[in-house]
Amino acid sequence: MAAYRPLSTRWNLYLALLTILSCLVVPGVMVKHENFKTCSQSGFCKRSRAYADSVTSQGSAAASPYRLQSETIKFVDGQLQGTIVKSIDANEEVRLPLTVSFLESGVVRVLVDEEKRIKGDIELRHESKARKERYNEVSKWVLVGGLERSSSAAVNADAEAGITKISYGPGGSFEAVIRHSPFEVHFQRDGETHVQLNDQGFLNMEHWRAKREQHAEGENESQVQTNEDEDTWWEESFGGNTDSKPKGPESVGLDISFPGYSHVFGIPEHADSMSLKETRGGDGQHTEPYRLYNSDVFEYELNSPMTLYGSIPFMQAHRKGSTVGVLWLNAAETWVDIVKNKPSVNPLALGVKGKTNTRTHWFSEGGQLDVFVFLGPTPQSISKSYGELTGFTQLPQNFAIAYHQCRWNYVTDEDVRDVDHKFDMYQIPYDVIWLDIEYTDQKKYFTFDPLTFPDPEGMQKQLDESDRKLVVIIDPHIKNEANYQVVDEMKDKQLAVKNKNGDIYEGWCWPGSSHWVDCFNPDAITWWTNLFKYDKFKGTLANSFVWNDMNEPSVFNGPETTMPKDNLHHGDWEHRDVHNLNGMTLINATYNALLERKKGEIRRPFVLTRSYYAGSQRQGAMWTGDNQASWDHLAASFPMVLNNGIAGFPFAGADVGGFFGNPSKELLTRWYQAGVFYPFLRAHAHIDTRRREPYLAGEPYMGIITEALRLRYQLLPAWYTAFHQASIDGSPIVRPQYYIHPTDEQGFAIDDQLYVGSTGLLAKPVVTEGATSIDIYIADDEKYYDYFDYTIYEGAGKTHTVDAPLEKIPLLMQGGHIIPRKDRYRRSSGLMKWDPYTLIVVLDKKGEAEGTLYVDDGETFDYQNGAYIHRQFTFANSALSSGDLGTKGSKTAQYLKTMAAVRVEKIIVVGAPEEWKDKTSVLVLEEGAQSGVKAGLEWHGKEGNKGSYAVVRNPSVLIGKPWKIDFS
Repeated sequence: MAAYRPLSTRWNLYLALLTILSCLVVPGVMVKHENFKTCSQSGFCKRSRAYADSVTSQGSAAASPYRLQSETIKFVDGQLQGTIVKSIDANEEVRLPLTVSFLESGVVRVLVDEEKRIKGDIELRHESKARKERYNEVSKWVLVGGLERSSSAAVNADAEAGITKISYGPGGSFEAVIRHSPFEVHFQRDGETHVQLNDQGFLNMEHWRAKREQHAEGENESQVQTNEDEDTWWEESFGGNTDSKPKGPESVGLDISFPGYSHVFGIPEHADSMSLKETRGGDGQHTEPYRLYNSDVFEYELNSPMTLYGSIPFMQAHRKGSTVGVLWLNAAETWVDIVKNKPSVNPLALGVKGKTNTRTHWFSEGGQLDVFVFLGPTPQSISKSYGELTGFTQLPQNFAIAYHQCRWNYVTDEDVRDVDHKFDMYQIPYDVIWLDIEYTDQKKYFTFDPLTFPDPEGMQKQLDESDRKLVVIIDPHIKNEANYQVVDEMKDKQLAVKNKNGDIYEGWCWPGSSHWVDCFNPDAITWWTNLFKYDKFKGTLANSFVWNDMNEPSVFNGPETTMPKDNLHHGDWEHRDVHNLNGMTLINATYNALLERKKGEIRRPFVLTRSYYAGSQRQGAMWTGDNQASWDHLAASFPMVLNNGIAGFPFAGADVGGFFGNPSKELLTRWYQAGVFYPFLRAHAHIDTRRREPYLAGEPYMGIITEALRLRYQLLPAWYTAFHQASIDGSPIVRPQYYIHPTDEQGFAIDDQLYVGSTGLLAKPVVTEGATSIDIYIADDEKYYDYFDYTIYEGAGKTHTVDAPLEKIPLLMQGGHIIPRKDRYRRSSGLMKWDPYTLIVVLDKKGEAEGTLYVDDGETFDYQNGAYIHRQFTFANSALSSGDLGTKGSKTAQYLKTMAAVRVEKIIVVGAPEEWKDKTSVLVLEEGAQSGVKAGLEWHGKEGNKGSYAVVRNPSVLIGKPWKIDFS
């Protein structure tokens, strides 16, 4: 939703007048930059950049104040411990405990804290009730596994050289080279350096010190260290709000370099290219660092490092044949600078290859320095290792990956019924309809407006007749109104976020005066969970699910449209320490609430979130927020979605049609054609936009949009299989070019085309007005076939022009894949459950292909006990076979019984060989059959540049059993 809505009748009138005036002017960029800090307006960001500039300007003469005390080093059970000493002057040193953990997965965790704060040996200003430690609980929310320490890691210390080396990883092929003074760490794979920590000397942990009200003449420490006025150490003002900073300066910073790597990806969320730009200026580059500070940014701009709604501090670096990565585990405000240059000679950087060094500088306002280093070497191995740490993508219910219809707002329950009826009347498939905040009784969550939604249960029962769902919005701000039971309970039980004085924090959001639930509090999670029970949230049924919006949190009258940093959460942690985690804690509570709304009724939850952090992928889906109905925003959606997938949260999408503004019919149509390749597919629109349900577009647009949605439904088996793979190994659901072709340097920066899972489907949606063709880049020398007419495209390392009139989606199939789909059109995905399958076998140049299909009930967790079908399809030696990839469990037999009649009704072999020309049948061999049976074969030869293909109809094979079809 947008960042502001009317709170009174006066505001309604004002908004109406503003809307009329806005129609008379050309729309432009509406983001209010003055509401959000630049680096120069953020004290610690400005200090961190100044510190880096000072070190850089001194060059080799710079003397780093950080050294690892050799005598403190201990290495036990895959973990190195020691103490880093920061020298302030000849008489003062700060002790910083260091822990380096070498994990069984090959990942390394480097953790640095501050001894004085650990011991609580500091004084807080302003009689603050905040905790004295650096925030040390982010791992509790983010990490779920993968922390088993390596049993084979071995240490080798060279006391004279001041270096400690640890070999680890697969076959001992990884090595961490730790220099003691100055402290730095180089990570090597097979003798070559891939990641460097503090190679540039930017390590800086602002230690605790008491505020000196006056300095002796010439004794301003801050000016000596940073050439920055000391005032921002102790308090900081922005936009009329003052941050009290009771703990004083406590930022952490570190440079992380990738020698030989010219591309880095990840660190969403930003409306920018997938391959991240430099941030220190230059042609086409940024001058601001990438910011990670979850914020409600109204009408965000493109090609910008400006912060948005979510943040995942996970970055991948890629070069030909190698991928590495880092996770910066810090939930405070964070900035990342990126600079690319030629590598310098360093005796530790053995075997550095390549022409470009990518150097990054990370700095956060507080918390520990907690960095995970991944040495790959493949994108897939990085995704898996990251997923083992933070959790894999939730396997959603089947309806969640189908089409969602939403706007702000469907205004009555009759409106919902009418939209539902119209979709059926025009034979357009959809699965979910959404309600924005206007369904509530005066913006009070967990209520329905009795005047406009008098019969919510009847409304949902009508949806259920077509196996459709309802999603309602529930935000974390609770209306502060007398006799509203939800807010009364939250106050009485002390479950709300508090201000710096320890009183319940009051701010403004949609309801006006509001309080915010504190989901860092376990008691608040329990209370929140109970609010969703059917007897509490009256009017909801089993087919209702939840949308968590505004959970950055968005506070209309707060600094940077969010909560003051010196607010207090459970455990007396300041909001500054946990800000980027805030949205994740809410969806965590909502996910738990939906697990069992009624005793014994356990189904997979569906939760959509706007704000997120590393680990949020375990609980639901995200979308890119309040985009605009423009061609540029359509184009920007793909690098945003792709970067989210790279960063471990692939269940992502953008508002189809654009949230703000009225798209032209061409733009709306192209956006639907593009949106069917978002993992999360939802249309959404602002309350002031014209209604734009697909059936209102008129012909030919309605028909073209309908065909696009039918394509999504046709390919749901392939999409669901891709979601399953993501849920077990962290693979992105839609994959960028470099992920599929990691050695093809021409494709590394391509972010306007994508592959769907492991299917070989290559899509490049049209994102340019008036276009009737597009250029698709093909990296390999395999044949690619047009999905619809089998036109052949081949030629490695080249772009190929594909016709794309308005009614055409550019979609190719890479040779060597078998794609499962369903060809019968239904009103919703649930009604397709028992429909037969079609297999598209796309032969490669060797005449081979393979693919997989994963099926379960699409609703419960029974798959965890074996209630699923997982098949491996293989075409080789002129035969197509189906093998079992599943593991039997207690519910396998029962599930297979329910699927016993589900069959394959058609097989299409694309690129069928010439020798099949005169064949009229194939031999079908099923498991347990004494002999085979014949099925008819139709062969179609090449026509012009269109490939040959063959069709087998009704082969009478079952989806859940082994079989073989012989084409020889």
